[in-house]
Amino acid sequence: MDNETFRDWSRRVADWGVDYRAGLRDRPVRPAIAPGEIFRSIEASPPETAEPMERIFADFEEKIVPGMTHWQHPRFFAYFPANAAPVSVVAEYLVSAMAAQCMLWQTSPAATELETRIVDWMRQALGLPEGLSGVIQDSASSATLAAVLTMRERALDWQGNKKGLAGQGKLRVYSSDQVHTSIDRAIWVSGIGEENLVRIPVSGRFRAMDPAALEAAIVADRAAGLLPAGIIACVGGTSIGGTDDIAVAAVAERHGLYLHVDAAWAGSAMICPEYRHFWAGVEGADSIVFNPHKWLGAQFDCSIQFIRQPEDLVRTLAIKPEFLKTLGHDGIINYSEWSVPLGRRFRALKLWFLLRAYGLEGLRAMIRNHVAWSEGLAARLAREVDFELVSEPMLSLFSFRHKAPSGTNPDEHNLRLVNAINTDGRIYLTQTRVEGRVAIRFQAGQFESTAADVAAAFDVITEIARRPS
Repeated sequence: MDNETFRDWSRRVADWGVDYRAGLRDRPVRPAIAPGEIFRSIEASPPETAEPMERIFADFEEKIVPGMTHWQHPRFFAYFPANAAPVSVVAEYLVSAMAAQCMLWQTSPAATELETRIVDWMRQALGLPEGLSGVIQDSASSATLAAVLTMRERALDWQGNKKGLAGQGKLRVYSSDQVHTSIDRAIWVSGIGEENLVRIPVSGRFRAMDPAALEAAIVADRAAGLLPAGIIACVGGTSIGGTDDIAVAAVAERHGLYLHVDAAWAGSAMICPEYRHFWAGVEGADSIVFNPHKWLGAQFDCSIQFIRQPEDLVRTLAIKPEFLKTLGHDGIINYSEWSVPLGRRFRALKLWFLLRAYGLEGLRAMIRNHVAWSEGLAARLAREVDFELVSEPMLSLFSFRHKAPSGTNPDEHNLRLVNAINTDGRIYLTQTRVEGRVAIRFQAGQFESTAADVAAAFDVITEIARRPS
């Protein structure tokens, strides 16, 4: 592809992207296809000779797009969003065109220094105290793994990486059962082991860890010769928004434990001062993660991890072979030393564009609308005699259940309902289990959703629930 062909196709693809986004309301949110259908439509062997771009792009439109779930659809109410505000897409065009590998300051000075500035912009926007540093990770999963590795190394007096875990004390990490499964995976990958993730009982509307039970578990483990390493709290858990009281920071401090706070989805809402009570005391955490690529509109991937003592993170993760040293410069930041992967994308650019194009007030208005619309929908469903709320709104997330006809299994009934809603295609929801029973989740968070889209969700849900079986 020469420069002129590159120019032509870049324009055509940009035009296609605008038309695609403009027409999303006319598409079903989720495709009605059978597993394997797309796979069978793709040639079984790679081409030996070059094919024209016209044919490649035609296949993209005919074979790929009809098989996509449309995450930017304004009636995507299922998983937490993976928003991509248009200005963020424009920034990603530029990142893709430059194709920089931003692992070190010297490999992309502007990327490193913009990241440092943008992370501090977000610190201020969230009302976090001065002194917190941070890094843009690819996802909250990576940030959580980095935090778990750090708490492991601190608990082992920095000997885990060097000597391994064999012969060391048995480490223990504490969380509720409301945390994301990425915590389980971090425990696996770190070598701590699933049996050493201690689930603390929860209570209250937001299913928060019981601080007294947490402290008792730590004391009991120490008495049994085990080695408590850290606590993982959540703000806005994935299932129904489970949110811990960050007063557990006091427990962590008393026992010298590392505290990581996972606010992957809900953290974005903290740009609104009135929601910050959900993580009151968060300044006591050692590590905090939230995903601008969820609710704020920064295109995936873009996850910010704030760190109280970055030297601990660097001590855990940094490897400095000769070929990665920046000669003649001291005190610079190489963000590859702050993350598990060595390679790094230029993630700060889209967040810089986004914050400048919308401003904090524009983003606050969007989040406040989503919360208000979700609360309104929850209230409407609660007034319907054949629906019940399972969990009240936590910001813009709540769950509900349709009352099953007599003689029908309630779980099977609600699974059939959510499947029927998603097959219909006008909206997209997901299910979860709350205290062992099936519930249907609703979450308003898509960047271009409107009040009318959320109102349409009520019509679709009630219409399909009341169809004759």
